[in-house]
Amino acid sequence: MCGVLGLFYFNQPVAPDLVTGLIALQHRGQDSAGILTSDVTLHLKKGNGLVSRVFNEKNLSRLTGSLGIGHTRYPTIGPGTSEDAQPFFVNHPYGIGMVHNGNLTNYFTLRHELETKDLRQLTSFCDVEPILNVFASELEKYRSEPLKPEHIYQAVKTVFQRAKGAYSVVALIHQQGLVAFRDPSGIRPLVLGKRRVSAEHSSHSLRHSVLRKRPVYEFAVASESVALDLIGFTEFRDVQPGEVIFIDRHHRLHHHLLNSCKPRTCIFEYVYFARPDSVIDGIEVYEARLRLGDTLAHEVMRRNIQPEIVIPVPDTARPAGAALARALNIEMREGLIKNRYIARTFITPATINRSISVRQKLNPVRSQIQNKNILLVDDSIVRGTTSREIVQMVREAGARHVYLAVTAPPLRFPCVYGIDMMTRGEFIAKGKTESQIARLIGVDELIYQSYDGLIQAVRGNYRDRQFCTACFNGNYPTGITERDLRALEAERRRWMEQAEKKKSE
Repeated sequence: MCGVLGLFYFNQPVAPDLVTGLIALQHRGQDSAGILTSDVTLHLKKGNGLVSRVFNEKNLSRLTGSLGIGHTRYPTIGPGTSEDAQPFFVNHPYGIGMVHNGNLTNYFTLRHELETKDLRQLTSFCDVEPILNVFASELEKYRSEPLKPEHIYQAVKTVFQRAKGAYSVVALIHQQGLVAFRDPSGIRPLVLGKRRVSAEHSSHSLRHSVLRKRPVYEFAVASESVALDLIGFTEFRDVQPGEVIFIDRHHRLHHHLLNSCKPRTCIFEYVYFARPDSVIDGIEVYEARLRLGDTLAHEVMRRNIQPEIVIPVPDTARPAGAALARALNIEMREGLIKNRYIARTFITPATINRSISVRQKLNPVRSQIQNKNILLVDDSIVRGTTSREIVQMVREAGARHVYLAVTAPPLRFPCVYGIDMMTRGEFIAKGKTESQIARLIGVDELIYQSYDGLIQAVRGNYRDRQFCTACFNGNYPTGITERDLRALEAERRRWMEQAEKKKSE
């Protein structure tokens, strides 16, 4: 999972707003960050760590230009070294830079084809690099003529034919414009924003030569709408599955739907990954999480338990916790206080780090817990590491009984589309009953959301909306086979071993 952002302004530098937008997308990736801008040449800065660590006043001053792309990375392919940080770029044709969010399921096959048949040399294990090289190879065919929208469409069509999996892509073409596209299943989110350039924000000559002839717009493309909110875009829409966006050098918008498909947005975006103040494919994430709490309340009411206090695990479970407490007619309290300077434990690279991170990240408020029956609310249970540590902390704080309600059903199948759940052995729910899982994490009662309750809650009023729910039921929208899963799991284990070996050196 990653955060992507692209900006194309009229005559203002984009670097400051790229940093602002990337900070808004920091929750989508904390491993590395990068920015590429274009003016008379290309300017690149990327590195490991948070956005605030990678960028400073000095290096931002070098990222000149009114066209740029940015990225926050959370690695799922590759060992997560600095060589895999995005953006990536190629010099020919034009000079093309690219960032993406998602995961290629045919990465190794495509890489081999590019190196042996297309004679393209790849330098990393980052899966945006094959997409970039397919795109660049196709555009190379048109280098003898002026770049047209049709050339962009054909290049993306070739990407769709050759690259399998989930990918939301933003690219810049040096001195030509901004490109964005979303895979035909629309698994990962992507939002397009625009705003009209006012005369007071332009030079006198530009105001007369351009603005008085036609309306001129600035454009932004991002993983989530919240990034556009924070940099002043109020008009935006979702990029459709299979849609290509091209904003040319004259700030004219071109778009074309290559594949007409209904979105199969990853439902885990609404459960956990996206910010609550984002809107994805028309569904407000915060409202979806409230509804998850409402539907979860029906499951809790069926159990013979008497919780006195609802305590959500911050931050993702707060909306659901509030709705659940209201439905049960009991109080919700902030019984776990979060240290905001600690990274999200779900996307910490290794399990050993997650156990330590939970204690650093959360601390119980003893007065709200002692001698009470506590109903904890969390968004999901993947490996069980975080849940086990939290339950133990609450017991140590003096809880009489500890129950856990989870807004998602049991996770049992690998995610091959960009979330760090790529091996079946990682799931605590694999081959276990609810009561067995409860014993493993140490709760008196474990209540999962039902699958139907999950779908109903996230859909809201969009009754015909479909989602990718492969991590719950093994139904992969791009047709993943058992052989594919075994190969992806083997590669994931190899990368994890390499990462652990590198850490110990």
